[in-house]
Amino acid sequence: MMAANTSPRPTGSTLLLPVSELLHMPLEQVNFVACQLFALGVAVWFRTYLSASHAHATVRHAFATIIGVYLAVFCFGWYSLHIFTLVLVCYFIMMNASQERVHRYSFITAMSYLTLCQINRVYIFNYGILTTDFSGPLMIVTQKITTLAFQLHDGMSHNAESLTKQQLQNCVKKRPTLLEYLSYHLNFMSVLAGPCSNFQDYIAFIEGNHIRSKLKEVSLKEKFHVSDPSPNKAVLHNICICVVSLILFLTISKAFPISHIVDDTFINEYSFLTRLGYLYIAAMANKPKYYFAWTLADAINNAAGYGFNGLDEKGNPQWDLIYNLNIWNIEMASSFKMYIDNWNIQTAAWLKRVCYDRAPKYRTGLTFLLSALWHGVYPGYYFTFITGIPVMLAARAVRNNFRQYFITSKVRKLGYDIITWIVTQLAISYTCAPFFFLAVEPSLKMYKSFYFYFHIAVVIVLIILPNKPSKDRQRYYSKKTPLSTTNHLEEKEPFKHMNNNGR
Repeated sequence: MMAANTSPRPTGSTLLLPVSELLHMPLEQVNFVACQLFALGVAVWFRTYLSASHAHATVRHAFATIIGVYLAVFCFGWYSLHIFTLVLVCYFIMMNASQERVHRYSFITAMSYLTLCQINRVYIFNYGILTTDFSGPLMIVTQKITTLAFQLHDGMSHNAESLTKQQLQNCVKKRPTLLEYLSYHLNFMSVLAGPCSNFQDYIAFIEGNHIRSKLKEVSLKEKFHVSDPSPNKAVLHNICICVVSLILFLTISKAFPISHIVDDTFINEYSFLTRLGYLYIAAMANKPKYYFAWTLADAINNAAGYGFNGLDEKGNPQWDLIYNLNIWNIEMASSFKMYIDNWNIQTAAWLKRVCYDRAPKYRTGLTFLLSALWHGVYPGYYFTFITGIPVMLAARAVRNNFRQYFITSKVRKLGYDIITWIVTQLAISYTCAPFFFLAVEPSLKMYKSFYFYFHIAVVIVLIILPNKPSKDRQRYYSKKTPLSTTNHLEEKEPFKHMNNNGR
């Protein structure tokens, strides 16, 4: 049963308490936003005056680490010790464990420590703690620790032929120094909100090879001749998205609180379709806060000069190497898989690196369960992710059995896209609602108020429809298409198509 929502005692700096009181916002949220805005300004200075051409890599590593540690302490006070402790313990493991076991020990340690902290949040704070607490950075650090451990295992492996193309490309062949390790995990650009990136990409950025190597690849392949690209346009674009997202969240989320869904009066007085429409709007209203946080994090990395991903077909620079979401594809998603592919992209890439590519069987199910465990121990998370598994399978079954009949004409295809868009958006709001409720009681009450209609529909689909592969998948297996061409398959499992940059 959900306890009263009492505000937890802040552990970070109280310097901005007057601002918090003026804006009527929790101090933790004010500290978080202030630190990210400060990091954005520091990132511009870092790229301009402490670039690789002006400063040695050691200086850049040290500066990025010191500022990152300061921001963590400012936001979370002594709770930041959890982040630093996990980083140092796993560095000890990385330096002393054998190459055959370093990834296992690091994964077990990091996930166990994160889970223990998540259990502490649930039972000590009893659902009252804010989402801007120390567990967010701890989740990002866990991704980085395990990413580096697995890539180190791959780089030091004597069985390179068993690795995929992406694993070979991103493997780490020697153990990093302590400064490199701390900089990768605690740098000011990603310590608060991520995203996680490949260790080799981060080191190349610090050493000044990040953009040069990407431009060299483009010049060799496409004969483009360009100077070092500026991220200013990408940064301004991201800042505009942040402003719009913040305005939308502060207005729409207050007008359509999702807690209203489980209000007895609302359930009893309004029709099923009205409540279903409200659920969609309320769930949609919660998304801009994620758009704001992730897009701001992307702007910080780009402002520092990190995130360049080559040039597009017209020769325009792309700064989406470590971006975390594609808002247009999310809002226009006409399949459950399309939605997942464009939401929290770097976390999906991490799940692929450490679970999907490594699991011998039941890869999709294990990946969803790991995602739930990584998010925390709130029961609502497990309602969402466990429900998501059969929804994904049902959506794939419907697509593989019916889509070919609707792509023969533009009119049919348009109708199919409209229907699948409506169903997808309703499926997402229904599946993800417990993610916001957190507790068991409101989650079950919400599902009961909707008569478990989507659960029932999914079960019926899985029972009735045959599990047949799509035409693209059939052609793939019949021709034994090489691994490198799987990105062109139209119907794929979640996580399967993503390379280690989340693309």
